[in-house]
Amino acid sequence: MDNTKLKGRMSGKVQELQQPAGNQTITVTSAPETSLAQVDSTYLALTNNALDIIRANLKSQPLTLDLFDIVKSPSGGSTVFEVPGLAGNEAAMELTGIVLDYTTPRAYWDTPDPVEGTPPVCMSQNSIISHDGKACAHCPYNDFGSKDGDSNAKACKESVLLFLLRPNSIIPLLVRVPVTSKPRFLKYSTRLLSTLTPISSVVTKITLEKATSKQGKPYALFNFQTVSTLSPEEAAQAKAFGQQFMEIVNAAQMVPELAQAS
Repeated sequence: MDNTKLKGRMSGKVQELQQPAGNQTITVTSAPETSLAQVDSTYLALTNNALDIIRANLKSQPLTLDLFDIVKSPSGGSTVFEVPGLAGNEAAMELTGIVLDYTTPRAYWDTPDPVEGTPPVCMSQNSIISHDGKACAHCPYNDFGSKDGDSNAKACKESVLLFLLRPNSIIPLLVRVPVTSKPRFLKYSTRLLSTLTPISSVVTKITLEKATSKQGKPYALFNFQTVSTLSPEEAAQAKAFGQQFMEIVNAAQMVPELAQAS
């Protein structure tokens, strides 16, 4: 791609975005302290007063992202996850649990290789509206080929963040799915939707497979598979737990953390 033409096209779009836009305000209200009915389940969070324990320990403080364990896509095409544990990172060939919820954040840095932890220039929690109220669809950094002019990649980095509840924990594990595997996850969730199956009513297994980019670089692709279906009682409990848990999570506080370079 002609870099001169690319810069000219992006410059024009950026100027269009300079028009003021209304700020988007996120309001999070505290969930009422009501225990969920206990059910017979192998998931710790669904069999006791986990929500009350979480609220009591937080002391009305927001549940920010830095309190969660996060699993990212491994580098170099590795097909092994690194999962944080009490004794350090543990190798895992697969991740299994209930996807309580997910977000689709995106972020833009004005340097090609930002240092890990560097805040982005622009970010969005839903890939639709930026943090300053502008439409992502109209942004030049959302165009294919805007990253460097030599590939079809976008300058604004997309991902999917899964809240994966595992049997032995009441706090979900965060799984960051890269843009290369985003279509796979959306197709998986759509297949569940086609049968009126909520994603939180099944147990999902996540694995990795090695792939190679057009530039010859190895990377990992995510695979998603339903391994079992929850009982009606468990499904109802998982839905209620997920909804109340996400109310505890302070979305406004999470936005900056979601978009840090990694």
